[in-house]
Amino acid sequence: MHPHIAFIGGGNMASALIGGLLQQGTPAHQIQVVEPFDEARTRLQSQFGVVSLASATAALAQANLVIWAVKPQVFKEAAAPVAPHTRQALHLSVAAGIRSDSMAVWLDTQRIVRAMPNTPALVGLGQTGLFARSGVSNEDRSLIETVIRSTGECLWVSAEPLLDAVTALSGSGPAYVFFFIEAMCRAGEAMGLSAEQAHQLAVGTFVGAAALARSSTESPAVLRQRVTSKGGTTYAAISAMEQAQMGTLFEKALEAARARAVELGDEFGH
Repeated sequence: MHPHIAFIGGGNMASALIGGLLQQGTPAHQIQVVEPFDEARTRLQSQFGVVSLASATAALAQANLVIWAVKPQVFKEAAAPVAPHTRQALHLSVAAGIRSDSMAVWLDTQRIVRAMPNTPALVGLGQTGLFARSGVSNEDRSLIETVIRSTGECLWVSAEPLLDAVTALSGSGPAYVFFFIEAMCRAGEAMGLSAEQAHQLAVGTFVGAAALARSSTESPAVLRQRVTSKGGTTYAAISAMEQAQMGTLFEKALEAARARAVELGDEFGH
């Protein structure tokens, strides 16, 4: 038996999860999406064939699992009309920063799991951190894992503040990769390559290096050392980065992301 699932919000992350669930065999008629914007609602209906609602109704009472895919600043407002119909359901939130204490009050339940996914979920290669409140059973955890693994990999953290670290590392992480790809493309073009050539080489290098790091039993530090012969081209590049303290700056950037995740919880959790 497939669970009945309701999504609150129908954006990119909801679309990724819906696509994964349909591939797993969940019937489209057992997925509801509450999406107030007409254009997005029409897209969801035509792309996936799911039941789309303009606002929360008593039909949500069918849901075994409610997935919150709304922006953090509208979570509290969105929860008010949903909560009366979904107190019996398991709740999964992918809203950045909003803490489970706040959700427990707004939704009147302890069966809450917080998730921090990332955008590679759109191509089935996501990384998602998960935290469960004490009211979540082992059966509930298994259901959450089944849903999340339709878009990639997941891991559980033992304390909720660790999700802020997950946010900084993998939640925001794809943007860091794109940032470096952009810089490599610009450098390639400046050295005479065409835009297409630079893009292929930059993206392909990240894909290949990530695949190598995943398949290797050696640490990233050892893998880096293996291609950094003293006095060679890679050594020159790494030395320039070290002189600019890029490693330290990058760590500071991730700490800034973590701090902002904490601020979001403080700002929108009341």
